[in-house]
Amino acid sequence: MIGAGALLGLVGGLGAVLTVLRLPILRRVRMADRVAAPAVVMGIGRSGPAARRSLLQAAAVRLDRIVGGRAALSRRLDACGGVLSVEQYRASQVLWAASGALPGAALLALGGLSSRPSVSLAGAALVIAGLAGGVAARDARLSQAIKERDAAMLAELPAVADLFALAVAAGESPLGALHRVARGGGGPLRDELRRVLADVRAGTPLIAALDAFAARTSVTALARFLDGLVVAVERGTPLADLLRAQASDVRESAKRQLMEAGGRKEIAMMIPVVFLVLPTVVAFAAYPAFTSLSFVTH
Repeated sequence: MIGAGALLGLVGGLGAVLTVLRLPILRRVRMADRVAAPAVVMGIGRSGPAARRSLLQAAAVRLDRIVGGRAALSRRLDACGGVLSVEQYRASQVLWAASGALPGAALLALGGLSSRPSVSLAGAALVIAGLAGGVAARDARLSQAIKERDAAMLAELPAVADLFALAVAAGESPLGALHRVARGGGGPLRDELRRVLADVRAGTPLIAALDAFAARTSVTALARFLDGLVVAVERGTPLADLLRAQASDVRESAKRQLMEAGGRKEIAMMIPVVFLVLPTVVAFAAYPAFTSLSFVTH
């Protein structure tokens, strides 16, 4: 009875909170709602996919208000390539949260059908945990995607710097060399260079576009490369030698990181040797002695 009362109290409390949050006095009237008001008055409502899309957008807006950090999220999405907007990302978080809450909802329904309050309480707790876990899992996936993109750009940087240096040494202007390098292949770094070129075509100065690229990347070597490029364009200093030196520095940094990763893997490889291989060898070596001692005692 106590569990059933707690479950009823939880459901009633959630219903009361949702009712209060949906009161007209607490809702902010948007321009889209004012424009859509005549359609609602005339009986033109949303149905089917449009209604589901509207519900998903409302849930995404609610999640964005709860979580916050819109400016930081916008910078992270830019670092991931700017494929998703903040609203689209929040909508994907809502879908991930709904997927995480499905097992708890199934357990909650099972508890209601079997009249077991303990199962219902466990299902309600699992629903809350699944919602929070889905939001956190989507955020972790975004962080992992940013790391993978940064690693790919760092791997492309030496080749791009060498091509840029060759183009400049052959007589190309910095903008012409940027055009030549950007259309030379695929990859996240060249995608970002094409984004810089699109900004330049839209009227942004080349230096401002490069500064914006340096501001939205978290790769230190790439930011240093862009800063050197900006300084060279501003002051008219020779670019070829500078770009070759930066490409050499990036390659040396990659070698150093590879050696450090190899050292960490070497330490990790000692774990199965010490805790698995070595005890097995000792057991095989000591087994004849144990058997001979058993024969002596008999």
